[in-house]
Amino acid sequence: MKQIPNIFTLLNLFLGCIAVVFALQTESFIIKVDGEGATSFNIPEKIALASFFIFAAAVIDFLDGFVARLLNATSEMGKQLDSLSDVVSFGVAPAVIMYQLLRISFIKEENGLDTQLLWLLPAFILACAGAYRLARFNIDTEQSYGFKGVPIPAAGLLIASFPLILFYGNSIINVNEWLTNKWVLYVIIAAVSWLMVSKLPLMALKFKDFSIKNNLPKYILVALAIVAAVLLKWLAVPVVFIGYIILSLLYKQK
Repeated sequence: MKQIPNIFTLLNLFLGCIAVVFALQTESFIIKVDGEGATSFNIPEKIALASFFIFAAAVIDFLDGFVARLLNATSEMGKQLDSLSDVVSFGVAPAVIMYQLLRISFIKEENGLDTQLLWLLPAFILACAGAYRLARFNIDTEQSYGFKGVPIPAAGLLIASFPLILFYGNSIINVNEWLTNKWVLYVIIAAVSWLMVSKLPLMALKFKDFSIKNNLPKYILVALAIVAAVLLKWLAVPVVFIGYIILSLLYKQK
């Protein structure tokens, strides 16, 4: 029984590995140029599949902790195994997705196929920042009901949402040009990496009780997530991510 939570954790890792495989299987990009010289391109479906597997890994990541507490099977090994799995599912896999988005951003430009690898490597700063964030979390005993810096699953899901936003689109707000602009992507890499390694006081989505007084920012975040999901589809993920940071800073954890 004590190994059941670890099986869930390894499933998280397994799904993260599959996400990496799909994110890498995007060698063919179809580039079209219209009569006015404007370019358009396809978003390979396998990048979107990679994102779905990252989201599936996040569900399993939640369940392994739940199952461990339910079976009273928490352990130091489980904690370390969880971090190792998270590095792959929410660090490496999203970094590979960002690598591919940078490729797309350069392909749009003239001579973009000749882009040097050096311009694409910043994507992996995300994985490095995530690993650092997890290592610091594992030796910090003060992050039970609050976090210092953005948790790596939140950062990973943010990056994983980008291909889904691009692939499925949104009729209300079109951000495709932004998400395929290399300078915007570089800013996102820098910002998300800094948020993970920073010591900003951010709330953990755990409930000591269910009173509105003690959980107001969490209830606001849940309401924001529901409304955003209905109106914005996958664009709701970055909206909720930003809302999470703003609400955390407004209601700082002591």
